[in-house]
Amino acid sequence: MSQSQLWKPSPARIEASQMTAFMAAVSRERAEPIETYEALHRWSLDDKVGFWNAVWDFAGLVGDKGALPHLINAEAMPGARFFPHAQINVAENLLRRTGDHPALIFQGEAAADRRELSWDALRAQTACMARYCDHAGLEPGERIAAVMPNLPETMVAMLGGVARGAVVSTCSPDFGPQGILDRFGQIAPKVLIVCDGYRYNGKAIDITAKVVEVVRALPSVQRVVVVPYLDAEGDGAAADVIREGLTAGEEPRADVQVETWADVMGPPGDAPPLTFKRMPGTHPLYILFSSGTTGAPKCIVHSGLGTLLKHASELHLHVDAGPDDRLFYFTTCGWMMWNWLASGLMTGATLVLYDGAPGYPDMNRLFALAERERVSVFGTSAKFIDALNKADVQPGQAHDLSALRAVLSTGSTLVPEGFDYIYRAVKADVHLASMSGGTDLIGCFVTGNPLLPVYRGEIQSAALGMSVQVYDDAGERAASGRGELVCDAAFPSMPLGFWNDEGDRRYRAAYFSRFDNVWHHGDFAEWTDTGGMLIHGRSDATLNPGGVRIGTAEIYRQVETLAPIKEAIVIGQAWDGDTRVVLFVVMQEGEALDADLEAIIRQQIRQGASPRHVPSKIIAVADIPRTKSGKITELAVRDVVHGRAVKNKEALANPEALAHFQNLAALSS
Repeated sequence: MSQSQLWKPSPARIEASQMTAFMAAVSRERAEPIETYEALHRWSLDDKVGFWNAVWDFAGLVGDKGALPHLINAEAMPGARFFPHAQINVAENLLRRTGDHPALIFQGEAAADRRELSWDALRAQTACMARYCDHAGLEPGERIAAVMPNLPETMVAMLGGVARGAVVSTCSPDFGPQGILDRFGQIAPKVLIVCDGYRYNGKAIDITAKVVEVVRALPSVQRVVVVPYLDAEGDGAAADVIREGLTAGEEPRADVQVETWADVMGPPGDAPPLTFKRMPGTHPLYILFSSGTTGAPKCIVHSGLGTLLKHASELHLHVDAGPDDRLFYFTTCGWMMWNWLASGLMTGATLVLYDGAPGYPDMNRLFALAERERVSVFGTSAKFIDALNKADVQPGQAHDLSALRAVLSTGSTLVPEGFDYIYRAVKADVHLASMSGGTDLIGCFVTGNPLLPVYRGEIQSAALGMSVQVYDDAGERAASGRGELVCDAAFPSMPLGFWNDEGDRRYRAAYFSRFDNVWHHGDFAEWTDTGGMLIHGRSDATLNPGGVRIGTAEIYRQVETLAPIKEAIVIGQAWDGDTRVVLFVVMQEGEALDADLEAIIRQQIRQGASPRHVPSKIIAVADIPRTKSGKITELAVRDVVHGRAVKNKEALANPEALAHFQNLAALSS
């Protein structure tokens, strides 16, 4: 085992994996056997039709593949279409399992919030939601939007709508009214699913007034369904408040029908037969939104079949999820990982849902959940792992994690010290899968791999079917060194486009303007000697002091090892005809930034990264702005420092933090 190799799958684990079974199935269909992941990945690119057909068959997807050819406009990005004549329904594929085994386990902040929903109960509730869609006159292609916590009802609303061909879009209830309207105002939903409120850090937060404000500003909404979460009795009081709010005032919305979740479900035991409308594979499934901190959120439209195929390859093969698993991912309904988690149902796994603060009442909260529910696949953000490390939380000592076999991390770069932490403090024999992709493709470009070792700080491999490359500035493939992460061949989960984007102008500008016919993702990356990948941060946030490109992740890695510092954000400030590196730090409670600590920070960065990475300015701030999904917003801070307006503050979880970066005297010299 090399010095940087932290984990290696046992031969028995490799042999039992679905990836190995998939390779065997493919080999039986070919004259030439496939015996390594490298060979499998190469084949997945050389024979796209063969590969995605094999994924369909291996995952047991239900539907009609349609007439040949199964790929048209194969070389066009955008424009390629996989299985263009297919007919499928995503909900039908997610709900193939039956019986009384739990499909969903939900836990909120309060212990009494725990609920289970069996596969049969989930199917019955989905049938009730589908019936409601019929009664509401919802036609295929019309939109259901949800302002909801990560509840079972949110999953049921999605499944029931999709069963009828509706297009679903979700956001979390902590969004402000304008943030919700910036998203749903663009897509004109007909039905709005809302909660009465949510809990966070032990506080109950009522959102009924916000719902009234939003519905008044959404003329497309004809029906509002209110799910009781804070109202444990479920007596419809919140629906009454919203109904009264809409009918009051000078411009009432008496045309809006406000109903309760109980109205949708009907009397107990009254579920109709569950049926599905199969739609073309190119039919829209989800509308997801970019974080929107640099302008109005992009409305990214994802197809049903593209999403299903991509998630089948990731969940079955890369995650190795199956019917015996309990799959958990800490996410809100405003992050694409909720949609990804929902697809876990296709594997027959039980989904474990959590809503609330991950650190309430303490930082062991999610691991206590993992212990009690016997979670086998535990997903979270890199930032949460960093926070656990900083707080020196020891989940492996405090909890029985014997069921845990995989830890998934995404959202930002997982630093090498985060890898060390998982293997030191969580579990030594666990598959740590760092993943990177995004909302844009509703999946991963590079991801974990159950056949390969885990090396410190590295994402293990390119995902199957993804022609991931690193391009230099001239647009040439770079086998070594840093450059732009791109994908230079079509894949099924490329968006259908952006909503109301005539001629695909915004869509093409977002991904295809830098390199012709190549998806430019905007990450600054490099390949490693082991075949893995390092992500050095967003390329639009890279620093260029003296014309040398520097990834921000390299600086964070060094700074966040220092105990007095809670977190940091770094930007490039235009200065004296060049760019200088400015580092902002949030101090741990009781710590202060002084000259001695500044010297330590600079020395750490100089030794751990390079002299080019050393910041010209180090400034302590009280807080750092972040998006609703927890990502720090370098571009927003850079705009504030340069006196430019931040175009969409509603996308931020804490927009008030921007004030800490305005008119700083330290940046004027």
